[in-house]
Amino acid sequence: ENQTSTSEFVLLGLTSNPRLQSFLFFVFLVIYFITLLGNMVIMTVTSTDPRLHSPMYFFLFHLALTDICYSTTIVPYMLLHFLAKQKSVGFSTCIIQMSFILLSAGSEIFLLSAMAYDRYLAICKPLHYQEVMNNLVRSQLVGGAWAMGVLYSLINTLPVLNVQFCKHTEIKHFSCELPPLLSAACGGTLLNKLVLLASAVAFGSSSFLLTLLSYISIISAVLKIQTAKGRHKAFSTCSSHLIIVGLLYTTALFQYTKPSSVSSLVLDQLFSIQYSILTPMLNPIIYSLKNKDVKIAL
Repeated sequence: ENQTSTSEFVLLGLTSNPRLQSFLFFVFLVIYFITLLGNMVIMTVTSTDPRLHSPMYFFLFHLALTDICYSTTIVPYMLLHFLAKQKSVGFSTCIIQMSFILLSAGSEIFLLSAMAYDRYLAICKPLHYQEVMNNLVRSQLVGGAWAMGVLYSLINTLPVLNVQFCKHTEIKHFSCELPPLLSAACGGTLLNKLVLLASAVAFGSSSFLLTLLSYISIISAVLKIQTAKGRHKAFSTCSSHLIIVGLLYTTALFQYTKPSSVSSLVLDQLFSIQYSILTPMLNPIIYSLKNKDVKIAL
């Protein structure tokens, strides 16, 4: 009798302390503003400055677009719930938010793989770089990344529509992310959790493997360069990308593949904040500070 096709969920958020909620509202508002401003500046600079009309910055443009989508899917609702007395969110709204979170995450990891492949061609096959990485190929790589994001989202969203939730469903999280959503379900979610684990491992490991293979070739090529200055110059073009890959993979993969024995509410929320809110803010900052061409264009 307690099971029903619920019409809304209650997001418990980060805290129930009103004063702390006001402080966190200000903190995450600033983070969101920096995220929007930073990524919009990157998109504007890479699309308007002729010196940045190269494949590398074409991928950076779409990475910034993905980060805006990722952050906008989560933070505005988060800010709203900091101020609202009623923390409820409609079932359809929650499912839509969850699907866009999955889409953004899936797209981002494959965009990072495409960027790693771009760096591989630039360093290991410089004479054929412009020929191989032409407009059609880079558009196909970006389109493929977005398509993989859509596929990852559909694979995990459609099974959730059949999950039974109680009439009063509390989600111990600040967003309708899939793991806490499944934890709040009344009905059996074993199949959903298996699908999530299998898809996260399949998509994450395939993307990581593509990135890893690219960097093994890059490191091998860089070590063959005779001068230290030449090695530094070659590897400096990859440093920003490596930092971003490290930030995303170490937190997101641990969050989605860790055993339940090491799970905790605070730890889960901290990791979610890292890869879904802080990383989109840090990406444009890292590329601005570490990239000479972007700094000149700015």
